[in-house]
Amino acid sequence: MDKIKNQGLKGLKISLFLLFSIAYSLQLTAYNLHAEDKIVAIVNNDVITQKDLDDFVNFTRVQLMGEFKGRSLESKMQSIKLDLMDKLIEDRIILQEAKKSNIRIDESRIKARIDDIRRRYDSEKDFQTSLAKQGLVQADLESKIRDQLLMYTIIEIKIKSKILVNPAEVTDFYQQNIDKFKLPEQREFESINTGEEDLASKVFNDLRNGQEFQDVASKYFLAVNKMSGAGNGQLRKDIEEKIFRLKVGEISAPVKIEEQYYIFKLDNIIPPRQQSISGAQGDIYTFLFDQKMQEALATWLDELKKQSYIKIMQD
Repeated sequence: MDKIKNQGLKGLKISLFLLFSIAYSLQLTAYNLHAEDKIVAIVNNDVITQKDLDDFVNFTRVQLMGEFKGRSLESKMQSIKLDLMDKLIEDRIILQEAKKSNIRIDESRIKARIDDIRRRYDSEKDFQTSLAKQGLVQADLESKIRDQLLMYTIIEIKIKSKILVNPAEVTDFYQQNIDKFKLPEQREFESINTGEEDLASKVFNDLRNGQEFQDVASKYFLAVNKMSGAGNGQLRKDIEEKIFRLKVGEISAPVKIEEQYYIFKLDNIIPPRQQSISGAQGDIYTFLFDQKMQEALATWLDELKKQSYIKIMQD
């Protein structure tokens, strides 16, 4: 009888433990759902939840993955994280304006953007795994890209299409900043590279014995790459150091860069010179256009914010 009683008590303890575990799990799930549904901001008639903010952070991370990796990605995310709430609010205001204008986005543009992001990954599995790590599925990505294209389109209509830069502005900028358009000394050079050290030595010996650069490359089925660069960081430091020590016509000994052995030949030295206005006008136009665009966009956004109801919830 006591044995049966003890077994019954033991069973009761296990059942109670399971009930408490289930209750705790349900409470934790409810807490997480509540945390996701928590309103962090109100923009006119729209609410922004914690999930919206988290998804925006994750979507930003996915977009930056093509440009940054590892620690540099995390560093970039930390540098912009504090601004993401303000950016999300601004995006929501712009999106509201786009929807008022009944703008429609061609689905093929969304597919093209998805394909562009997908190509950054080695496989479809890696792409889907990366999305899952960010708490996203492809449908989330499509929705975010659709919103992004809506915002780009309304900005194109309201702002970009109205920006004008006339030739006189380009000329004035060039004349007022003429010292900024002095081109540094440049080097024009050729290179042959191979992953085999012994072959690199053979190539170098043939070149040193007077054979032509192209002839030697053809002999060993190698390609000749023609390049140019200035000594101001345009080239990799290890390449720059080699090139700027050579005289015209001189050939460098093989130098290992990552997993390849490179041999360089200096073809020409272009001395420092003043860039002509015709050569600089493209860059000047782009600079002035972007400057006007940013100023007009900031003014437009400020006006929209003044007309909007915006409330950020404080913890």
